Amino acid sequence: MINLGAESRSSNSIESTVTAEKAFKFISKGWREVKDSADADFQLMRARANSFKNLANSFDRELENFVNSASTFSVPAIRSSTPTEIDFVKKLQPKISEFRRVYSSPEFSRKVLEKWTPKSTISINLSAIKNAIVSEVEDREGIVEFSDWDRFRRGRKFGLKEFRWDWRGEEEENQKEWEPIRTLKTRLKELERKSSSSEIFNNFKNSEFVEKVKSSLKSMYKEPHDSKEIPPLDVSELLAYLVKQSGPLFDQLGFKREICDKIVETFCSKHKNQLLLRSLQGAGEASFLESENVNDELDLRIASVLQSTGHSYEGGLWTEPAKHDSEDKKRHVAIITTASLPWMTGTAVNPLFRAAYLAKSAKQNVTLLVPWLCKSDQELVYPNSLTFTSPEEQEVYIRNWLEERLDFKADFKISFYPGKFSKERRSIMPAGDTSQFISSKEADIAILEEPEHLNWYYHGKRWTDKFNHVVGIVHTNYLEYIKREKNGAVQAFLVKHVNNWIARAYCHKVLRLSAATQDLPKSVVCNVHGVNPKFLKVGDKVSQEKEPFSKGAYFLGKMVWAKGYRELIDLLGKHKNDLEGFKLDVYGNGEDAHEVQSSAKMLDLNLNFLKGRDHADDTLHGYKVFINPSVSDVLCTATAEALAMGKIVVCADHPSNEFFRSFPNCLTYKSSEDFVVKVKEALDKDPQPLTEEQRYNLSWEAATQRFMEYSELDKFLNTMEDKAIPKKNTKIKKSVSMPSLTDMVDGGLAFTHYCLTGSELLRLSTGAIPGTLDYNKQHCEDLHLLPPHVENPIYGW
Repeated sequence: MINLGAESRSSNSIESTVTAEKAFKFISKGWREVKDSADADFQLMRARANSFKNLANSFDRELENFVNSASTFSVPAIRSSTPTEIDFVKKLQPKISEFRRVYSSPEFSRKVLEKWTPKSTISINLSAIKNAIVSEVEDREGIVEFSDWDRFRRGRKFGLKEFRWDWRGEEEENQKEWEPIRTLKTRLKELERKSSSSEIFNNFKNSEFVEKVKSSLKSMYKEPHDSKEIPPLDVSELLAYLVKQSGPLFDQLGFKREICDKIVETFCSKHKNQLLLRSLQGAGEASFLESENVNDELDLRIASVLQSTGHSYEGGLWTEPAKHDSEDKKRHVAIITTASLPWMTGTAVNPLFRAAYLAKSAKQNVTLLVPWLCKSDQELVYPNSLTFTSPEEQEVYIRNWLEERLDFKADFKISFYPGKFSKERRSIMPAGDTSQFISSKEADIAILEEPEHLNWYYHGKRWTDKFNHVVGIVHTNYLEYIKREKNGAVQAFLVKHVNNWIARAYCHKVLRLSAATQDLPKSVVCNVHGVNPKFLKVGDKVSQEKEPFSKGAYFLGKMVWAKGYRELIDLLGKHKNDLEGFKLDVYGNGEDAHEVQSSAKMLDLNLNFLKGRDHADDTLHGYKVFINPSVSDVLCTATAEALAMGKIVVCADHPSNEFFRSFPNCLTYKSSEDFVVKVKEALDKDPQPLTEEQRYNLSWEAATQRFMEYSELDKFLNTMEDKAIPKKNTKIKKSVSMPSLTDMVDGGLAFTHYCLTGSELLRLSTGAIPGTLDYNKQHCEDLHLLPPHVENPIYGW
């Protein structure tokens, strides 16, 4: 930084040595500023010197013209000048000439360089000019401006205490160097050469600053991907990728996935070895291609080619370009289910425990969204004529029930959406757009309990558009139930394809509790349910007391034919003589209770029918054997509860019971004759106590851990965290590098489903409850909602 100042001293004291010492003291904060902006300072010095020289020449010419011929001036302010002002200008001209001679002399430049130090500053003593001005204008204002000339209008000012200038020129680069500056630069170069081996220069060269500059320059240099030539795709690769991306279409046409994979592998067989080499050359890092199969290699090959062309995919035809993350640092998880307490069904109990254990980690905020039924529907669904007048009252009931069964405080939010009960389907159907009851700020992660059930007649915003990650959990084998109805085969065929649509259109990942469910797209089989901790405590108590069971066998379940009662009646009726003396207590309530009891009475079966009750009831602790012949369940909660209480379980050899086979107290039968054998074996032997591992596998802690892993929720959360942290080695991202035909197909299915479910005629023809396209007036009063035509107005009709 160069400071030019003028101090008030007498012109008689100006000597060459003193002037050099006090005019230029080059202290620019030492070598530190030379490091940062030495070149910039020299350029600025050169430009300003040239401009000053031109300004001084212009000033001399103007003064000369003014003195010689005052009448030639065209500026009105100078025409009216007084003789006093003309004398002042005449006196000023020689002082400026003297100033130029002094500072243009070689002696001046030499002595400036002699005073060079690392912590010096440069200043110029302009006392000659100042004294000339003070002698004439000491009674005037402190600053004189030559504003009549165009160049001085841009900032040149003379003052009593200082002389400063600030000028700009359009042709500064083309002007010649001022003699002092040229000499100064020459001497500086000589000084730098002489001091190259000195201590100052070595300290500067080895300083931390220089090392940081070197490392910064190295990090700034990056070899562009465009510099590497990537071979274009050949015909076989294009065909392989087309077949791979057409997977959704083949699924709808009934082709197996294995066939598509074999076709892709066939197309890629000739290039399998070359794909890895090409991708390595295109991506630049071997870690990009740690793929396990041909499909992954093909994806990365396509990604590398697209990346080399500069193509960037930012969304498809049906997808939104981006979704905003939550402003809160904690993640938000919304669990949407199809039932609620006091209805003791799996979709009411298991989501409740899932919400409690997900909220236990305190890493995410959890909201449980359950259906609200009007009083008329509550009387049909809830046991013992239990009803609620408000959602707040039902929430208190739910929380009290949960607190009695947990040893920790569950901190999560409970919300309600409008629902209606279908007598024909014996289930609760959502009314209106369910997603609107989760605010946009909390729309982060969605868990759809029974996604097919929630979306059969769903007419609202696409879940995957509103939420960052959507996981569906399949609880029920609906195809098995539908096949038992009239024209069940036709209905099952249609529902199967509708379920495929829903899974593709509304979920990122689908979890099937067992292989007994429909094989949906994007699905994986995993039991993500645990048992109520209360049942594990009962089992611990039984193993510690080691008291013999006082009762024999029992069956517990909702009394409808589809819940295993048909299989139970058939098995006992067929082997009535083989199981002579065998008595079975049956607990349950339901719509088919009268028919079930009548059938058992007609066959004279030794069944004792009792009212349904909680499986943890004290009256059930004394039973040793739990019998469950149901093959319609996906994963029987009662079976898991019985094992947790230390009982022996007899169940069918069926995919729904695959998870329980590893427990020694679980006896499975493959035929009706084998059923008799297993029942007698269970009655004769004592159950084995659960090991710590078996006990943990039944717990909700283990179920939550399995859920986080198989839903890829932990991977998703890690990915979201990584996006906020820039990485040096960024891998090729397939989702960004290339468009996905799968995403376009999924979006098209969602759009088609939205259009179809918007027609009331189509809804009614496929079995929807009338008036479920929107919630009704009673829902508005109970949930304090605006009417649908106010909440979602339709303009232009």
